[in-house]
Order: sequence, then C-alpha cells, then structure tokens
Amino acid sequence: MLFVLFLGSGSLIGQEEGILQQETKFKEPVSRVWFNTYGAIRISKRLFWDAQTHFRFQETENTPFIGQVGQVYNRHALGYIYSKNINFSLGGVLRVNFNTDESSDDRNVVPEWRIWHQYQFAQPVYSAMIYHRIRIEHRWTQGFEENSEYIFRNRWRYMFRAKIPLNSHKLETGTIYVSPEAEVIMQSGKAVVGSVMEDLRLTTTLGYILTPRLKIAGGLMYSQGQTLDNAGIFKQNWTMRFHVYFSPDIRKVKNKLPAIHFTD
Repeated sequence: MLFVLFLGSGSLIGQEEGILQQETKFKEPVSRVWFNTYGAIRISKRLFWDAQTHFRFQETENTPFIGQVGQVYNRHALGYIYSKNINFSLGGVLRVNFNTDESSDDRNVVPEWRIWHQYQFAQPVYSAMIYHRIRIEHRWTQGFEENSEYIFRNRWRYMFRAKIPLNSHKLETGTIYVSPEAEVIMQSGKAVVGSVMEDLRLTTTLGYILTPRLKIAGGLMYSQGQTLDNAGIFKQNWTMRFHVYFSPDIRKVKNKLPAIHFTD
C-alpha cells in the first residue's frame, strides 16, 4: 500500500509516450464475474494434485455486468505436504484469452503459458485459520494482433487470508465462515519499465462447509493496478467471485493422514 501511495504522489513517465505525468490517472472500473473450481486431490502420503479451472467473464459495451468470456484458466500442479500447516506446489498453466474489444479486427483467441510455484503456510488463531501464500509465476503472453511476439514476465504474488467461523467454534461441517483476503501482485521483465504493480486485490468472501471435502463460497473483490503501457494509468475492477473447493482422497483408508489445513 505504501508503494501505491508513493506512485500516486510522484511524477511518472509514460512508457510508450514518454510523457511526464503530473498525477496518477484511474480508468473507469470494469465489472467481472469469475466461476472457479479448486481441487486438492490426495494421491499419496505427501503428494496431492492441485487442479484448478477458472471461467472469467468481463463486461463489454454491448454486454454489461456479466459480459462475455474473457479468460479460461487451466492451472495444475503437483503439491507436496511438508506438514499439517505447510505445503508447496509446482506446475503449469494454460490460460486462453478472449478478445473482449468488440471493435477490434484482431484475433479473437490467443493462448498464454505459465510455470508457477507456490508456498503456503497456515496458522490457527483461536477458532480461525490464517494463511500466508507466496506464488511465483513465469508467464509468456501475446497480443491479439496477428504474428505478435510473446513477451516474458515474472509475477511475484503475496496473499494474506483469514477464515473465521461465524456459527461455530471451529471450521467444520455446517460452518458458515467469512474470509477477508488481500493480495499484492508485482511483475518484472524487459517489457516492464515502470508498471511493477500489476494488481492489488482486496476481497471479502462468505463460505459454507458442506462436508470436510466439499466447500462453496462467493464474494466481491476490488482490484487496481498499473497498465503495462503507461505506469501512471491504473486500471480498476469490481469482480464477483464464486468458488467450489473439493478435496477427494483416492488412497486406502489405512494410509490416510489426519486432515491438513490447506483446504480448510
């Protein structure tokens, strides 16, 4: 947050135009709707398959609010359970980007590739759980123009999240919980001159634990971040997010460990 205040108070140079900006400018907010599934599938004593699929919609001029499909994510990884409160993941992402500019004559669909690794730490605090997540992504992105070249960037992400039961003394079956969340996403690479803060996300989610292995949640996220073309111009989004969390265990009963906290 201090970084954002620093950007807002100083003068910034537009990366493409080379114009000295006297003040930060914010674009009009865009509404989005995300439907996400998160699978943590136990496959051995220490290993699990992290399987995530996201369907993301974005408003356009002709389709306000829920809009049209903007991205489809397939994020997968092999995870390692170090302890009940610590786990790591390493895997890849195929994100399919759809052109939401209705006036564009460029391509409608382009793929984006990523390699990602994640380090998550859980900590019980009274009846709640606190999570710290560090995620690092190496991404190759391409514009919608024909024959546009891929550019390489790194993303550096830190997220703080809490899960607080509302109708129970712990996170168990039948519990309704609230989950405040804050994440900052930084980026680096040759294409990133001054736009190092890609996104700041602030979210509040309400969830329900159907069973120890199935949860549903929904919430609202506000986000802002610098545009890649001009470090002095910030984009803004209001996003409704809906989640399904599932964690099947395909091992034999005698090989199972006690429940771990990465799916709480």
